[in-house]
Amino acid sequence: MTKEEQIDKIINNHVLYSMGLGIIPIPLVDIAAITATQLDMLSQIGNVHGKNFSDISGKSFIASTAGATVARIGASFLKAIPGIGSIIGGVSMSIMSGASTYALGQVSHRFFRDGLDIEDIDADLAKSIYKEEFEKGKQVAADLKAKKDEGADSPSTETAAATETAATETSSSKGDIYDELLKLGELKEKGLLSQEEFDKMKKAIVDKF
Repeated sequence: MTKEEQIDKIINNHVLYSMGLGIIPIPLVDIAAITATQLDMLSQIGNVHGKNFSDISGKSFIASTAGATVARIGASFLKAIPGIGSIIGGVSMSIMSGASTYALGQVSHRFFRDGLDIEDIDADLAKSIYKEEFEKGKQVAADLKAKKDEGADSPSTETAAATETAATETSSSKGDIYDELLKLGELKEKGLLSQEEFDKMKKAIVDKF
């Protein structure tokens, strides 16, 4: 696998992780989890390029480059509204989170490839590149989601037994946090999980990641 292929795989995986975390119907929790995911992505991209940096430097780069945009914060808070607000906010947050992660990955890759350390990256130039890549990232996120949906299993029957099965599958799954969180969010929306059950299962998934 070439260096470019490694980078593409890292970015795409973290785009999917971010999209899955973006559907968590709890305001601000999603943003904290997504930031942690983006920081992990930067660290992995840095390792491929032989670049090491502290968490503080990584978070500073994320904040200065992507920022907490009004749209992103608005989508997160929108999910607090019962019913339709949660659905609309989740979809919006999911796509924006994936696009943001894609853009940050591309920006960091470009500068690391040029031999720069994360502390030496020009903030204004990084923001400019980020805006361009963010627009591309929306389509990338949508394409990755569609590909995931094509390979997804058929929906479970909406019964207590199905809920128990889904919970078991969630706790024992070895892979895809995106699929796990998506399934969990759907069960919560359909009323098959109580808030307490949802919180417990969500914490287990995020902690595992």
